Amino acid sequence: MKAYPIKFNPILKEKVWGGNKLKNILNKDSAMNNIGESWEISGVNQNISTVNNGCYKDITLNKLLSSYQADFLGADNYNVFGNEFPLLIKFLDAKTNLSVQVHPDDKMAKAHNSFGKTEMWYIMDSDNDAEVIMGLNKNQEDIQVLENVTIDNVYDVFNSVKVQKGAHYFIPAGKVHAIGAGVLAAEIQQTSDITYRVYDWDRVDTSGNTRDLHIHEAISATKRFDEIVETNKQACENTNTLVDCEFFTTNLIEVDTKTTTNYKTLDSFVIFMCVEGEGTITVNHHTETICKGETILIPACAEVVDINGDNLQLLEVYIENL
Repeated sequence: MKAYPIKFNPILKEKVWGGNKLKNILNKDSAMNNIGESWEISGVNQNISTVNNGCYKDITLNKLLSSYQADFLGADNYNVFGNEFPLLIKFLDAKTNLSVQVHPDDKMAKAHNSFGKTEMWYIMDSDNDAEVIMGLNKNQEDIQVLENVTIDNVYDVFNSVKVQKGAHYFIPAGKVHAIGAGVLAAEIQQTSDITYRVYDWDRVDTSGNTRDLHIHEAISATKRFDEIVETNKQACENTNTLVDCEFFTTNLIEVDTKTTTNYKTLDSFVIFMCVEGEGTITVNHHTETICKGETILIPACAEVVDINGDNLQLLEVYIENL
């Protein structure tokens, strides 16, 4: 496989809660309104990413994976995931609140012939007083309370957290959560599009219809967590590990001039999501620019990666099977 910095065409999604930040701040090109999600790298059925640069231009993510297997994904990852790309990479813009929701774990998701959905958010921007919902309030001992959420008790049932730029949140499968109005976020998750809605703020569409809720499934999927689960350890110089779990590792890399990393022993593809600034990424003498709101994938067979930038901040994402 020819290893170089691969870019994909974003798949943009209109949402009832979406806004215009993906177009105005992250420069996503679209005539659509209320864009809530930009799927940067996706192997989800009916939403397969296609390459938009280099010698693999117009080839699908799934075709790259099936053609180059371990060279693309990493040997251990290919043994585990085969021809299914294991991560879904997104940017999100919440003009209004997302539904309060929960995702199944791998065991429960088998009924949908899918992976479970453990995820994380990195807050790229937020309006004043923006919030996220993270789990049930401590005084809620009975998960059956999810059957009776209303606008009057929503903040009694759920734990709300004020957010700010640069914050990050780890959401294991089974944790009730929601992104609140005014949040622009990067999201890394298992490849899954399964969501059980618990509460949708009583909103209706243009025809006066509410969106479906999935209370029974949500109650079955919901687990209790004592606190927000996140890791803040120093991984190496100029790198902070944000999340290190069995499904993915995410580091924040800050580059002011140049950094060189040798990934020879990693045995995984690497994804870079640019959350601030701009710069270049070079592999095997192939250089691509990257700026805020762009995403690049480096195949597992690549070894040395050079990154140049000025006030460049990247989320570095990979899967390391130990």
